[in-house]
Amino acid sequence: MCGIVGFVNYKKDLSNDKNVLKGMTACLSNRGPDEDGFYINQNVALGHKRLIVIDPDGGKQPMVEKYTYGEYAIVYNGQIYNTKELRNTLLENGFTFNGHCDTEVLLKAYIHYGKDVVYHLNGIFSFAVWNTKNNELFLARDHFGVKPLFYTEFSGSFIFASEIKAIFKYPGIKKILDRQGISELFGIGPAHTPGTTVYKNIFEIEPAHFAVYNKSGLHIEKYWSLKSIPHKESLNDTCSHLKNLLKDSISRQLISDMPICTFLSGGLDSSIISKFTSDYLKAQNLAPLDTYSVDYVDNDKNFVKSDFQPNSDGYYIDLMTENLYSNHHSVVLDTPELAKALEQAMIARDVPGMADVDSSLYLFCKEVKKEKTVTLMGECADEIFGGYPWFFRQDALKSGTFPWSIAISERQQILNPQIAQKVDLKSYIDYRYNESLKNVEILDCDSIETAEKRKISYLTITWFMQTLLDRADRMSMANGFEVRVPFCDYRLAQYMYNVPWEMKALNGREKGLLRYIMKGILPDEIVERKKSPYPKTHNPSYLKAVKGMLSDIMSNKNAPINTLLNRDYILEILESNGNAFSRPWFGQLMTGPQLMAYLCQVNMWLEKYQPEVEI
Repeated sequence: MCGIVGFVNYKKDLSNDKNVLKGMTACLSNRGPDEDGFYINQNVALGHKRLIVIDPDGGKQPMVEKYTYGEYAIVYNGQIYNTKELRNTLLENGFTFNGHCDTEVLLKAYIHYGKDVVYHLNGIFSFAVWNTKNNELFLARDHFGVKPLFYTEFSGSFIFASEIKAIFKYPGIKKILDRQGISELFGIGPAHTPGTTVYKNIFEIEPAHFAVYNKSGLHIEKYWSLKSIPHKESLNDTCSHLKNLLKDSISRQLISDMPICTFLSGGLDSSIISKFTSDYLKAQNLAPLDTYSVDYVDNDKNFVKSDFQPNSDGYYIDLMTENLYSNHHSVVLDTPELAKALEQAMIARDVPGMADVDSSLYLFCKEVKKEKTVTLMGECADEIFGGYPWFFRQDALKSGTFPWSIAISERQQILNPQIAQKVDLKSYIDYRYNESLKNVEILDCDSIETAEKRKISYLTITWFMQTLLDRADRMSMANGFEVRVPFCDYRLAQYMYNVPWEMKALNGREKGLLRYIMKGILPDEIVERKKSPYPKTHNPSYLKAVKGMLSDIMSNKNAPINTLLNRDYILEILESNGNAFSRPWFGQLMTGPQLMAYLCQVNMWLEKYQPEVEI
């Protein structure tokens, strides 16, 4: 895992722009703390920050290959999980290899296949290849956008980077927040419309897309999407197929020259990942698996049961560790550091995010990084297998909008009244919602319920899951720590997308099919445990801390948050401990304390990034 940057200009000699390239690359030091590298010639400059996971000596970047028909230079962030198969194919076609890293395989696969290389990849990746034969840049991003890739065009240059902060280091590029940016930030956020950012003229290569930049401009193509296909397998065959896909996905992601660990919450998803990984290590006669969990000071004393958080994790973690070939470690976070890390988490995203849902993962990764470099986590199972409450709640299903973000009127009210007159959040949200649903094909064989859930599944996978993948990447890579997400294998997602809802929600349970196939593999109590989301703090001292932070901000009438948001409404939110905003800001976790923490992040962002507001 790494950070990549670069720029291309066909009308300017870039040979003297190395300081610009170095400045951009340095912004990504956290993503790649181990090494850096540069490639620069007349029309292109490429920079790389490396986190060493595979082949320390043979994986240096930018990697350059010379062939009789040209020179190719790659900068790459990610992990290719079918490296072995690709390597064998390339060997059969006359290629030779100097090391065993996936970077070399990816570069030579591009040389062999050209732009069609994307149809041969299974992994998480964003990469750029400069091709001297055609004098053009090729860029690509993985199927679900696990690895980020942003770009802009400015003053004759095409500029790209793993994070937006690096793009802003290119001379002359401004941070501008326009009407669309405001709509993204406060209407859609902390999610975002695929391809967009909150910043004017800063875009992302969308998941499952590749791009070619040459003298004729930028050309972008989609190479993969979820397809609606009739599911004809029986329940038994579906279970067998699913088990094989799961096992294959997890085992592919265990390849590393650095020790692997897993995150374990005692929930179904993380327990599956940990069980498969533990069994794999044991079968290979390797050292026991190290598992890690996160908790908060005094959480056991303050936990309050709710529909969204029905039980705490401790008992289930202990139950799982008794059934694993493993050593378990618990990371306990305290309130002051959780609140203090809100700014670091915002900087990692370059925008306000999921408040302490972000900062807790940031601190968790920071602690685990002291001992490990790579982890597997259970993210994405709820999206793929139908685990969220909105798959079952009629108020969400019938809301006519993104079901994790139904507080549209409250979002509109939080805008500064002058801005609210010019920015209609509901119209923007409706447009994005309906635009996305046009991509869903309903089959004649779909039952009414399957058709309804197919739409929600598509939205959840392409919008909500992307938000959590952004979170996982930014919070982990801000600590030079690699997170892998086996449930996000595109083959698994495509297969489950077409399993009828009646089978997917077997026995009327969230993730019913997944539970069914794990019977006899995991303890019954884990299999039957009701979904419990990523653990958040219940310590009242956290509410006190973020309320104090927001109160301090609002005591200053010149605080930049007042230029964007409704000061009177924020004061009302403060006075009511967040209850004046009657529904969660986003998902299930961003309620009172998290909303106040989010507002703190908004002000931190305005102070640090100082975007120009254009409406």
